[in-house]
Amino acid sequence: MERVGGYAPLRDYAVLGDGRTCALVASDGSIDWLCLPDVDSGAVFGRLLDAERGGSFRLEPTEPFESEHCYRPESNVLETTFRTASGAVRVTDAMTLADRTFRSPLRELVRRVDGLAGTVPMRWVVDARFDYGRRPARVERRGDRYVLLGRRDALAVKAWDAGTPAVVGTTVEGEFAASEGAVATLTLAAAHQEPLVYVRRSDAEQSLERTDRFWRAWAGRATYDGSWRAAVVRSALALKLLVYAPSGAIVAAPTTSLPEEIGGSRNWDYRFAWIRDAAWTLDALLRLGYDEEANAFFWWLMHASRISLPRLNVLYRVDGGTHLGEDDLDGLDGYRGSRPVRVGNGAAGQLQLDIYGAALDGIWRFACERGGLDRHTGRDVARIADWVCAHWRERDNGIWEARSGRAHYTQSKAMCWLALDRAAKLAERGWIPDRRERWTEQASQVQAFYQREGWSEERGSYVRAPDLQELDASLLVLSLFGCEEASSPRVLGTVDAVMRELGTGPFVYRYRGEDGVEGGEGAFLACSFWLVSALARGGRLDEATELMNELVACANDVGLYSEEIDPQTRDFLGNMPQALTHLALVNAATAIGDAESAA
Repeated sequence: MERVGGYAPLRDYAVLGDGRTCALVASDGSIDWLCLPDVDSGAVFGRLLDAERGGSFRLEPTEPFESEHCYRPESNVLETTFRTASGAVRVTDAMTLADRTFRSPLRELVRRVDGLAGTVPMRWVVDARFDYGRRPARVERRGDRYVLLGRRDALAVKAWDAGTPAVVGTTVEGEFAASEGAVATLTLAAAHQEPLVYVRRSDAEQSLERTDRFWRAWAGRATYDGSWRAAVVRSALALKLLVYAPSGAIVAAPTTSLPEEIGGSRNWDYRFAWIRDAAWTLDALLRLGYDEEANAFFWWLMHASRISLPRLNVLYRVDGGTHLGEDDLDGLDGYRGSRPVRVGNGAAGQLQLDIYGAALDGIWRFACERGGLDRHTGRDVARIADWVCAHWRERDNGIWEARSGRAHYTQSKAMCWLALDRAAKLAERGWIPDRRERWTEQASQVQAFYQREGWSEERGSYVRAPDLQELDASLLVLSLFGCEEASSPRVLGTVDAVMRELGTGPFVYRYRGEDGVEGGEGAFLACSFWLVSALARGGRLDEATELMNELVACANDVGLYSEEIDPQTRDFLGNMPQALTHLALVNAATAIGDAESAA
């Protein structure tokens, strides 16, 4: 791997996590992204967004090397192997999970170095820059540890058999020789407005192995046994890393402002939970047998939305908060010069009608799995359906959060139909108050509207909106949710049109029109997996399988995906790892499995 201007390719990153936050690790051993104490907090390592001022935790040989990294089998513990002219060494990285038998640090990184062959000279540098790189650390020595201090945060650095640490400016660093059979251990323990907890070496190494056992046991619970099981389980493990354990929310990605075009301005903060992901998330988790996570996410959805009921917010903070003002961080270069760097997300104030279909479908699936809803929840769900009846005729910003103004997006209207259809089904089962007559009548009107206004005889497909006569890959979800029969001429025509006008090789662009934001973007990976599902559901199993094989092969070397991809270079673009992409992969694999079973 070669860095460009100090930046690693996005395809080169693996992710670690502990249910509160995530770290991104490049294959050269540098931890370039870590927000503390939580995933939506300020970054303490932000080299990902500014190679000079961002800060990082580097660990690498001091001589030229080649490296490769992989996760341990069915685990989120990462192993990076370095090979030099002098020998080979393996670095094992984990964000450890708390042990209830003793007091653990608030957050903890453990890095174990094993000499494999020869003697490899190594160096490490902890360069903490609090608040997205805007506040260099103050360094203090406390006994045999070094503490890096921010305004309300502290990081304790401890090295065992990893050289004698030294303070160089505002960094703590060291050098050592990793000989065959030797083991060195480095830990980074974090605290936020609380006492800093130190751990012993034995505790740190036990935490690493205990964390690995947890991940293996968790992955072993996956009930999926179809094709591409390794990719499905890896996607499940990635999704688990994106769960904020205290609330059950799932963030769209653990990063902000990774560009959809290098040097462009399409740089967004994705460290929040989108209501839209509810249906895909609940369906994927339930299909894989992860009932506990599905239950946690369902109740997060219900509790977070109660603040604004019957209207749903587009997205929420992981703790359920709704304060998401979008700001630019001055002074940061952005990934490879891609500015601005943003925190918060202005889409929070938009009207996106399709989220109601996603939410009601997720609730329907959960209720079917659990055998119903409690009375209080049922009343809330009925109120949401009533809101859809009153507002479906409005223009909205659509699934892609257009900033060019509102329109009657076809996909939004179809998802409003879905919301009312699922409400009627819930009422039929006696799980919510019964206002089926109104909901069914309004659902018929919604369906008539989008089938009339959203269809183009000239294109032989549905289009983005009546006044936007262009293709939109989100129209693929009409068959995924049963808004239209997957084998109907209209759906098949739309699938063919998307492939013809938005497809390039195995990849699919979202759309080609204007959306109020300057610059271009890559192909959207979730859309490519939606196409797999649409083909499978439409009876085109061979095409779906061939496309799925191509897309699975496009993961990076540790099985992760970003939001977008450059079809020519296959470089990753956008925030990563992207929950929606991994959700779409899981659902595509199960769609093919369902089609094979039905054949």
